[in-house]
Amino acid sequence: YPQDLTLHGLFEARVATCGDAVAVVDEKGSLTYDALNRQANRIAHRLIGLGIGPDDRVAICVDRSLEMVAGLMGILKAGAAYVPLDPDYPIDRLTYMLENCAPAVVLSQEALRAVLPASNVPVLLLDPEHAEREGFLAQPDSNPLRAEVRPEHLAYVIYTSGSTGQPKGVMNEHRGVVNRLLWMQDEYGLDASDSVLQKTPFSFDVSVWEFFWPLFNGARLVMARPGGHRDPGYLREVIREQNITTLHFVPSMLDLFLAHGEAGDSGLLRVMCSGEALPGHLVRRFKQQLPEVGLFNLYGPTEAAVDVTAWDCAGPLDETPDNTPIGKPVANTKIYLLDASRQPVPLGVAGELYIGGVQVARGYLNRPELSAERFL
Repeated sequence: YPQDLTLHGLFEARVATCGDAVAVVDEKGSLTYDALNRQANRIAHRLIGLGIGPDDRVAICVDRSLEMVAGLMGILKAGAAYVPLDPDYPIDRLTYMLENCAPAVVLSQEALRAVLPASNVPVLLLDPEHAEREGFLAQPDSNPLRAEVRPEHLAYVIYTSGSTGQPKGVMNEHRGVVNRLLWMQDEYGLDASDSVLQKTPFSFDVSVWEFFWPLFNGARLVMARPGGHRDPGYLREVIREQNITTLHFVPSMLDLFLAHGEAGDSGLLRVMCSGEALPGHLVRRFKQQLPEVGLFNLYGPTEAAVDVTAWDCAGPLDETPDNTPIGKPVANTKIYLLDASRQPVPLGVAGELYIGGVQVARGYLNRPELSAERFL
C-alpha cells in the first residue's frame, strides 16, 4: 500500500468525491460527508490554536453520537492522537488513564462533566449548544494544512485492561491502522450502498474500523444508541430500520443475538467476529439462521492495530470445525509460532504467537520497561 497515508487524509479524499452523501447517523440526526468534515475542521483548528500537534494526546469522553465522530476526526486532523475515556469506566480507572496519558485537552459533553475526574487539564464541550462559547464556531471550516503530520505519528492510544496491574496505553501509529483498513477494504469491499453499525465502545479497538472503514469508502456510519450494544432486541430493530449491511459481534453477544430469534429479513451482508474464541456450534447456528450472510473470524491484540489474522467461516454446515481457526495474516503482517528460545515450533506443537510487520504498535505509553519486555 502507499506509505504516505493518514487516517484523516483518507477521509478528506473521500469527502472530495461524495460530499453530499450521508456520512454518519445517530438517533438525533445525521451529517453529510461535507458537514462532518467542516465540523471536524472547526474542532481541529481550535486544538491547533491551543498549540496541539503531532504525537500530542487529546482525551475524549463522550457518549456515542455525531459529536463523538466529529471529535475523533477533529483530533486526528489537528495532528494529535485521540485517547478514548469510556464514561462507563470507574472513576479510579479514568483518573489513572488521565494521569498516565497526560492529555493536552479533554473533549467531553455537558452531561458527562460529573463523570470526569478532577484534574487541571482543560475541558472543551462538544455539545452543539456550547459550540460558540467553547470557541469552535469562530474557527475556519477548511481542512487544516498539517504537512508535518506523518504516517509514523500516533493516531490513538487505547488502554487495555491487562490481566494484572494498571491498564496499559497502547500507542498505535497512522501507518499501522491505515494498513489494517486498506486490507479490510481489499478483502471485504464496502461501497456507497453499505451501512456499518458502530456499536463497540470506543475504548475497544474494534471501534476503530467501525468508525473509519465506512468513512473512507463512501458508506454510511450508523451510531447505535448509548448502551444499545447490549440489547439484542434493539440491535435487530436498528439493523432492519437502518438497512445495516455490516457489523461486529463478540461471539458471546452473537450467541444472544441469534437466540433472540430470526434476523433473516434484513439486508445484512457480513458479520465480523473477534474478541473471544468463536465456537463451531455458534458458526453452525449462524449458517442455519443466516445462510446468506458472510461470517468472518478476526484475531488480533490492541498492540497490533486491531486485527492481524482473518478466517472466512464459509463452507458446508457439516464441515464446520468445532474450533474456528483464526486464519491467515492480513497484508504486510507476519505471524510466527515460537518456543521459549524463540525458535519455530514443529507442526502441531503449541508455541507462543509473535507478530511482525507494519501494524505492530510503538509500545506502551510511559511504560518503558513493559514495552521493552513485549516489543522486540
